[in-house]
Amino acid sequence: MAAVNILLISTYELGRQPFGLASPAAWLRAEGAEVCCLDLSQQDLSEAQVRAADLIAFYLPMHTATRIALAAITRVRALKPNAQLCAYGLYAPLNADLLRQAGVGAIFGGEFEPALAETVRVLARKGRQLPPQSRPDISLDRLQFRVPDRAGLPGLRRYARLVLPDGSLRTVGYTEASRGCKHLCRHCPIVPVYQGRFRIVQRDIVLEDIRRQVAAGAEHITFGDPDFFNGVTHGLQLVRSLHREFPRLSYDVTIKVEHLLQHAADLPVLRDTGCAFVTSAVESLDDRALALLDKGHTRDDFFRVVELFRCTGLGLAPTFVAFTPWITLEGYAEFLETISDLDLIENLSSVQLAIRLLIPAGSRLLEVSEVQKIIGPFDQAALSYRWDHPNPRVDALQREIERRVQTLTAGGHGRHSVFQNVRHLTAEFTGAAEVSRLPLAPPTPSRATVPYLTEPWYC
Repeated sequence: MAAVNILLISTYELGRQPFGLASPAAWLRAEGAEVCCLDLSQQDLSEAQVRAADLIAFYLPMHTATRIALAAITRVRALKPNAQLCAYGLYAPLNADLLRQAGVGAIFGGEFEPALAETVRVLARKGRQLPPQSRPDISLDRLQFRVPDRAGLPGLRRYARLVLPDGSLRTVGYTEASRGCKHLCRHCPIVPVYQGRFRIVQRDIVLEDIRRQVAAGAEHITFGDPDFFNGVTHGLQLVRSLHREFPRLSYDVTIKVEHLLQHAADLPVLRDTGCAFVTSAVESLDDRALALLDKGHTRDDFFRVVELFRCTGLGLAPTFVAFTPWITLEGYAEFLETISDLDLIENLSSVQLAIRLLIPAGSRLLEVSEVQKIIGPFDQAALSYRWDHPNPRVDALQREIERRVQTLTAGGHGRHSVFQNVRHLTAEFTGAAEVSRLPLAPPTPSRATVPYLTEPWYC
């Protein structure tokens, strides 16, 4: 019997070589399938690839990737109207109804690799036809992972780079040491799928994946775990082993504010094993908003983390959902002043100044009475519930900041210059004349005070 032909497609994974293709590719090739991996952020979709595939599987790890994928699915169906399609990854089960309407026959969430492998076996047995699926298949089984197979993916140098304070660049690889999260933050899309659970990727698998990426040119590794300290012992053992084997390799991780405080004594281990910076989802500097989001930390906790990182000598990259239904014009202005007072302007990616709260399908925010009062219908194009701020000027400010950040960043303005422009714009909205009269910063590129990636995180 001829091998089953599988086309795995990633639409966007934050400037990373897609782990979400490399991992299932290893499982599917072990089943004898012919696997083609396609990253639409770097490669074009070809009619030949589409027509040759028995199954076309879209990887949906995030909101932006899912929106792009829906357009790509339309293109695929135009090229091959009878194409058998499946979708997998975090956002696949969250958007199951919409994907079904688009023609997707099978949807997998959680630990998706075994389900994809079983699909290949079914296709081989049943004449290349997908069996009907009544609801998304979400598995949280503990797996013995396989080493990701990156054959056929674009080279690492085509993706995001790490920028160091001296202006030099490092080639970046990407891997995952765990999935899911044991916390239940209300706005997080991980929660509806994993329900407070997380799964470890075996240390030998992670290390071998990194070895292969180093051999392919990686000089820095991004760990994509939702929280690297969900399994703190696992994470620390891993980076110690990594540093012993590759003492010049740097890396970055994501860790909750809550965990940074709980495991403050372990932060020097990160520093001493090559951690370039830690991303932490702070989300807000308003305690009321933090409580509604169920973040597990307070404004003062964040201030403690900032001081802790300064004392430890680690770089901090905070992320925010700057615009929520609970922010005010004055509150946003105060947020900017606090970032400036804490000397974090260069630590903060400019896009973080404009991010607006998304409420995706299945979000725990839908349980909050204050949210129920303001949300509108689900917007299929935006893949989120609509909401309007009680003060229309706040929404107007957010739209203008988003536009200005995009324009200035594209025009070569560095983080400090963009920040000052946003500060002036906010002053105009709040009537703070003493700020709006200050001269704007010149359009110079950033001089990095902490390392950063050329494609920063956003949803």
